[in-house]
Amino acid sequence: MEEAKQIVLDIKKGLIKPVYFLMGEESYYIDKIAGFIEKSVLSEEERGFNQVVLYGKDVTIDDIVANAKRYPMMAERQVVIVKEAQHLSRTIDNLSSYVDNPQPTTVLVICYKYNKLDKRKKLYKSVQANGVLFESKKLYENQVSDWIRKNLQGKGYSISHKAAILLVEFLGTDLNRINNELEKLQLVLPKETEITPVLIEEHIGISKDYNNFELKKAIGERNITKATRIITYFSQNPKDNPFVVTITLLHTFFTQLLKYHGLNDHSPKSVASALRINPYFVGEFQTAAKNYPMKKVSGIVSHLREMDVKGKGVGATNISQADLLKELLVKIL
Repeated sequence: MEEAKQIVLDIKKGLIKPVYFLMGEESYYIDKIAGFIEKSVLSEEERGFNQVVLYGKDVTIDDIVANAKRYPMMAERQVVIVKEAQHLSRTIDNLSSYVDNPQPTTVLVICYKYNKLDKRKKLYKSVQANGVLFESKKLYENQVSDWIRKNLQGKGYSISHKAAILLVEFLGTDLNRINNELEKLQLVLPKETEITPVLIEEHIGISKDYNNFELKKAIGERNITKATRIITYFSQNPKDNPFVVTITLLHTFFTQLLKYHGLNDHSPKSVASALRINPYFVGEFQTAAKNYPMKKVSGIVSHLREMDVKGKGVGATNISQADLLKELLVKIL
């Protein structure tokens, strides 16, 4: 995210603000900016007396202000970082009086994860006027594979398109979780390596052939043999392939397919934009649309909702995951 890069660049240039309010659904950039400030604003010798980390669930706004108003000891400034500040959501606006007149020798960092300030509140306007207000927005699924590619490119690696999609399908859109897995790969693979599905299977444990990505594709193609083979594998490895993940992905796929049928413009660019998918997947929807007319798709979406309820144990307490998967496949195909 360019805004996050700019904040880091400004700090490196010495353009340091007295308040950084980091908020939003995606925790990755919040952690990165706070971590950079924690490690680079003060020298190692200065941190002992002039850097404090507080946690929202353990402190009050008065505690934060008291720490922020202290003067640094034998240093130009002090750093106060408040992690998990979302626990203070009911009282967070009370911080506005401090932000209106912040201590110039203090760098106050508020990590307000999975939440954001109301733009109508005084604190929002105060931070805008006197500090940095950063919102870390959740990336859409079709944006994450590009993020993976750029992340690896900046560290001297490349990744095949299918491998990037495989990671997103298995790990979701949580950038911290994805980054952790990428760092594992970087520990064992030399730079300039292209990361492939084979390497992901070998080092992360995601099967390149038996995964939800391949199951979705097989179902879209009405490839019964391949789909049956995959759900058999899932049945034998339930911990690595939770039913709830499979049902959620298929529900999303068929809901998008229903929307695809309703589009007037089926050009790849229009479809990718309307469905918020990577253009790589447009061909799958074109194929699936031929195999599943709109009426059939509506019925499948209904079946998937029923199966989701069964998967949670409602009315199906004695049904195994293997039987649920078989029933799911029969209802779809």
